[in-house]
Amino acid sequence: MSLSAPTQLRNSRSLRVLIVRTGAMGDVLHAMPAVAAMRLRHPDWQIGWAIEPRWRPLLEARSTYGEAMPLVNRIHEVPTRAWNQRPFSLTTLREILALRRELRAEQYDICVDMQGLLRSAVVGWLAGAELFVGSASPRERPAKWLYRRSIRTQAAHVIDRGCELLGGAIDEPLVAATVPLPVDNSAERWCDELLAKLLPDGAGGRFAMLAPTAGWGAKRWPAQCYGSVAAALAEAGYTTLINAAVENDPFAAATAEASGGRAVPVWCDLAQLTALLRRTSVMIAGDTGPLHLAAALGRPVVALFGPTDPGRTGPYGTRSEVIRHASSREDHRRHPEPEEGLARITVEEVTAAALRVLRVKSEMQGDA
Repeated sequence: MSLSAPTQLRNSRSLRVLIVRTGAMGDVLHAMPAVAAMRLRHPDWQIGWAIEPRWRPLLEARSTYGEAMPLVNRIHEVPTRAWNQRPFSLTTLREILALRRELRAEQYDICVDMQGLLRSAVVGWLAGAELFVGSASPRERPAKWLYRRSIRTQAAHVIDRGCELLGGAIDEPLVAATVPLPVDNSAERWCDELLAKLLPDGAGGRFAMLAPTAGWGAKRWPAQCYGSVAAALAEAGYTTLINAAVENDPFAAATAEASGGRAVPVWCDLAQLTALLRRTSVMIAGDTGPLHLAAALGRPVVALFGPTDPGRTGPYGTRSEVIRHASSREDHRRHPEPEEGLARITVEEVTAAALRVLRVKSEMQGDA
């Protein structure tokens, strides 16, 4: 197929495009600005997304989108985590075959693997699109064997790389666009009720949020340090909430204990976390999904980086303070303990950064 294939496929009609990016949260969020840019340029195109069920709320609200056009028209659930737990079961085989039928029924013209793993390439291949596109340098080399066209990307940040990849797939330049994250009315009501109970000024009060968890231990700043930051913010008059990744999250509990009870753990689902982050005055976290969700919502963030490069996955398009110790080096091996440079970031540095962000926000509100 020639390089002008997407143009030939159009043939005066709207295209059907499938995005494959099953997870994790931060990775899905990093793919969304490119898709939002494509949606703005082509509101009539039919866009599907293959995604893990637990990340579906990033694309679709349980209640309503309101007046906003949805980012995608069709969502295909791909329960790869469940398949990994039972790879040889008949249930897994039936689900894979059902997914294949579902994807092929949509008759996608173009499929773009924005994940670059062998499993995501297999999902894309199952769709049977006329053109299957992926990165020339996928995260797992065998993925490239299934692509019909490979795109070279050169940008530093993964969001810009996503624009290069998707833009190359449709033969149009794309610039990252604002992501229209869904508004879930039931989650918004839950959030208002929660904040009315927890904040001194009620639901309209200002608060900071902490996310002490991370995908692996090397990216996790110590819970005791997060707790000390919460205590310092309390001294400055700010309430702090802790995002608990799971119910009875030990890291959230340790953070609350280290704060002397001045920070409150909140366990919630993804739609509720989104509602909370829409209202937070600052999010303090490492290179993890809740940090990227806050950034996607345009909220101020203080980002703590260690073994990952903030130039590649750092906050994008929002007011931010990024802290990374000079001794940190990029290392994606999943070590259980905090990376040495990350551990050297001090409570004082993080508190000062958070207060700068909070004061700037206060001044901006005062000028309004």
